[in-house]
Amino acid sequence: MFLVGLTGGIATGKSTVSSAFREYGVAVLDADVIARKVVEPGRPAWKKIKKEFGDEVFLPNGTLNRQRLGEIIFANQEKRRILNKITHPQVYKEMFLQCLALFLKGHRYAVLDLPLLYESGYMVPFVNKIVVVKCRPEQQLQRLMDRNLFTAQEALSRINAQMSLEEKCRRADFVIDNSRSVEDTETQVRRTVEDLSQSWAHWKLRFALLACLALLAAVIYFLVNILF
Repeated sequence: MFLVGLTGGIATGKSTVSSAFREYGVAVLDADVIARKVVEPGRPAWKKIKKEFGDEVFLPNGTLNRQRLGEIIFANQEKRRILNKITHPQVYKEMFLQCLALFLKGHRYAVLDLPLLYESGYMVPFVNKIVVVKCRPEQQLQRLMDRNLFTAQEALSRINAQMSLEEKCRRADFVIDNSRSVEDTETQVRRTVEDLSQSWAHWKLRFALLACLALLAAVIYFLVNILF
C-alpha cells in the first residue's frame, strides 16, 4: 500500500474532495478528525495543552475551546509552534496505526487528508503522491469568512499563516481546481483515482515487505538450526 497526501489552502474545499475520494471507494484518513480525537479530555495531548495554555482555552465541560485557542496561536507564531509540537506526534501515531490496519486489509493506497502537509514537512517523505486542492484567492477568502464568521483580517491571518497555494501547486503531483461546480471537482477526482489505481507502487512496497520478512525468517532459521 502506498500513501497519497491530500492538502491545499484553508477553505479551498479539501472536504469536498475527500468526500469524492470516499465515493470512489478510496480510504481517506482525515488529520483534522484524528486531531480532535487526540485532544479529548484526559488524553496526553489534552493534558499538555492545559499545562501550556491554561484553563482559558477550555470550555466548562473540559473540552477544548477551539475558537479561543485559534485566536491565540494565529496571533503568536511561537504558540502555534508549541501547539503543533504537542499535537502532531499524537496525530501521526494514530494515523500510522490506521494505515497499518488498511495495509493488512489489502488496500492499494490510502489518502491522508493533511492540511499542513507542506508546512510541517514531517509526512512528505512518506507519501508517494501529493494532491493539492486550489480555488481562486477571492473565493478562498470569502469561503473562510462565511464558514467561520471571520472578518477579512481574521481570515487573511489564517490564510497567510500557511504556505502559498501557488507554491503548493508547484510541488504537487495532481492539482484539483475547486473553483467551479461540485460536479466538475468530482470529475477531476475521478480522473485522479483512475491514475492512482494504475500505479504499481503498492506492489513495490509489498515485495519489499515480503523480502524483509523472508530475510527475518532466514535469520531466525540460522539462529535456531545452526547456532543452537
